[in-house]
Amino acid sequence: MTQPQDADARRAIRPVICYPPENLPAADMARYETARKDLTRTDSVTVPPREARTFSVPAGHFFRITSVEGPQVGDLNLHNAQNLAERFYSGKSRALHGTHLTTGERLWSSFPHMRPLATITHDTLGWYGIDSFGGSVHDVIGTRCDPYSHALLSDGGQYHHCCHSNLVRALAEHTGVSRAEAEPLVHDVLNVFMCTGFTRDTGQYFMKASPVRPGDYIEFVAETDLLGNLSACPGGDCSASHSSDAASCYPLQVDVFRPDPAAMQGWNPAAENSYDRTHGD
Repeated sequence: MTQPQDADARRAIRPVICYPPENLPAADMARYETARKDLTRTDSVTVPPREARTFSVPAGHFFRITSVEGPQVGDLNLHNAQNLAERFYSGKSRALHGTHLTTGERLWSSFPHMRPLATITHDTLGWYGIDSFGGSVHDVIGTRCDPYSHALLSDGGQYHHCCHSNLVRALAEHTGVSRAEAEPLVHDVLNVFMCTGFTRDTGQYFMKASPVRPGDYIEFVAETDLLGNLSACPGGDCSASHSSDAASCYPLQVDVFRPDPAAMQGWNPAAENSYDRTHGD
């Protein structure tokens, strides 16, 4: 294809950040850093390999996802516990913060609520940064491995332990509804511990072996009452396969912590978005 004469000039135009982060409501990180120094564990949930489990976190409590036995990635859904239709909006979180999230960044909820559901308060993999391939950790660019894509890519193969199906089963069990009713509530995820990026030449989504090791964790504070749903991905550390019965897979642990009430005195759950929802004339 013939390029226009001004092709280089068009490419050289400098980019503009769509959503300047300095204009976002700031998380109270000083308070959270103080509060996380005195935490009492109130619940612990083990997520088995190739399965998902739900967990509940009261507003103002902390929760921590930890690698406990071997390198393992997880797919995380979050819902407002009082209204499951308000859920984590990975696309808007990506637009506001970037393709991968770490300490100080927030998991925003779906329209029309659009408020922080959780804020990342600590990330032991924060040192990783962006590697020479363009890869980084905890992405909001991938969707979740699912049985529908698997069927397309494997000529009709049926695989039920994709993260999407894991999350469907766990949510249905927690809510007591059918899997068909639970499925529309399952949504795009925070890919916890997953190392991903886009190839420089073709722009394709790639994954590579996660740098996570036992003892590594990512920690959040709940900005409202939360229902979490976490799948231990059947790809294990995602070094070779996205959905597999052959990959080495390990459990993940979710711990919920209550802070000292004095450290959270005066703190309030996140308010719903202030837009009036009239959408003009």
